[in-house]
Amino acid sequence: MGKHRLSLFIRFTILVIFVAMAIIVAKTLNIQGLLQQSLIWIRSLGSFGVIAFIVIYNLATILFIPGSVLTLGGGAIFGVFRGSIYVLIAATIGATFAFLIGRYLSRDRIAGILEKYPKFQAVDRAVGSEGLKIVFLTRLSPLFPFNLLNYAFGITQVSIKDYILGSMGMIPGTVMYVYIGSLTSDLAMVGMESPQTNPILQWSLRIIGFAATVAVSLSVTRIARKALEDDLNS
Repeated sequence: MGKHRLSLFIRFTILVIFVAMAIIVAKTLNIQGLLQQSLIWIRSLGSFGVIAFIVIYNLATILFIPGSVLTLGGGAIFGVFRGSIYVLIAATIGATFAFLIGRYLSRDRIAGILEKYPKFQAVDRAVGSEGLKIVFLTRLSPLFPFNLLNYAFGITQVSIKDYILGSMGMIPGTVMYVYIGSLTSDLAMVGMESPQTNPILQWSLRIIGFAATVAVSLSVTRIARKALEDDLNS
């Protein structure tokens, strides 16, 4: 095994170990309890709580810790307007960090594998060319896991610009969760109680999510088909 391949193998192994450990830790520890305590601490910090909130949200995103409790907490602490802004900033920064980790620790490895399979390489290029649309639609859909997608997009040819812009698809879901969180009176109950929310708002979000799921499925299928046809005709 050459030095280059050994280096790629080591980086790929590190990424796999990192992801596996993050998932194990998240499953083993009382993550929800820890996040709730973190929210109480953040509120006690006053104006400095925004910085602490963003940092903790970033770490949770990178470590595969579900961010729903923090998103709800953002609404409970900061209200709907400021909470939505802070959550979007925190989620975008955290997602970008995870994207870069996936890209620089494993992208070369994946590219090396794709060289042996020209058809998959063509699909990878095609997805990269329409990255903005694909990222945006997957962010709108609740069926695509947020934390996993951050790393997954990192190993594709999606540009970081398209990735960041496409991540704005998080806005509807984020505002909805922040709004629900703003109805919670006790931070210790964030993520446990279910405040009554506007059913029209709930159904609107579900319809948007369903439409996005269908759209991204059709788009990826079309992109893959076109890439394969171009590959066969070349």
